[in-house]
Amino acid sequence: MARVSVEYKDHIAHVTLTRGDKMNALDDAMIKAILSAGQEVAASDARAVVLSGEGKSFCAGLDMASFATMAQKDPTEWLMARSHQDANEVQELAMTWRRIPVPVICAIQGVAYGGGLQIALGADIRIAHPESKLAVLEMKWGLIPDMGGMALLPQLVRSDVLRLLTYTSRPIGAQQAADWGLVTRLSDDPLTEAQALAEEIAGKSPSAIRAAKRLIEVAEAKSRADVLLEESAEQVELIGKPDQMEVITAQMQGRKPEFK
Repeated sequence: MARVSVEYKDHIAHVTLTRGDKMNALDDAMIKAILSAGQEVAASDARAVVLSGEGKSFCAGLDMASFATMAQKDPTEWLMARSHQDANEVQELAMTWRRIPVPVICAIQGVAYGGGLQIALGADIRIAHPESKLAVLEMKWGLIPDMGGMALLPQLVRSDVLRLLTYTSRPIGAQQAADWGLVTRLSDDPLTEAQALAEEIAGKSPSAIRAAKRLIEVAEAKSRADVLLEESAEQVELIGKPDQMEVITAQMQGRKPEFK
């Protein structure tokens, strides 16, 4: 049975976790389907991505059967291999959304726990229902976040908040998550709002949006000198090029730009 669907409409890729009867919990088939979807979208000409889960919840994390499977594996062989550039297979569940060259907007309803939260953290923007719950759940099972969470969480929350969430595995409400920086904003209809935001982004210059995402990745990880140089290099590739000229022409003519 399919675990993930990918549909394209008006330059937007709609990626949906489709194991709603299991709260989109992660098993091996789901993991592989998410990675395949990420690779497909990265190679597409989509200008924005909406990431969501069907049913009552976005993703409840690993399902119980996966714990049994995990116990049968050699953890060193399984986790230390860098099978996806700088990441292993499970870390790529989050990092694949950062590698996609266009913005990814995640819609969260119900719960985003453990690996489900880390997948959401890989998105550029997270829109959550006010009644949703989020948790760094791994400590409940005697584990630590290992699906990219520790590469992403320190960019979003204060150190004491990170430690509280990690040490306690305590679920928090959406408003608290927004106050702490885990969630971008709240909406009674997160999927509709995510789609509207994706449409807005898809209407911008495709080359400038891709340049902006690359530049933000550099800005979050590199030195000031590197960031300043990268700003200049990215801008050189935009000024006077077809997408930018179309933006200017459309502004002058009072219409929406049309990109090839």
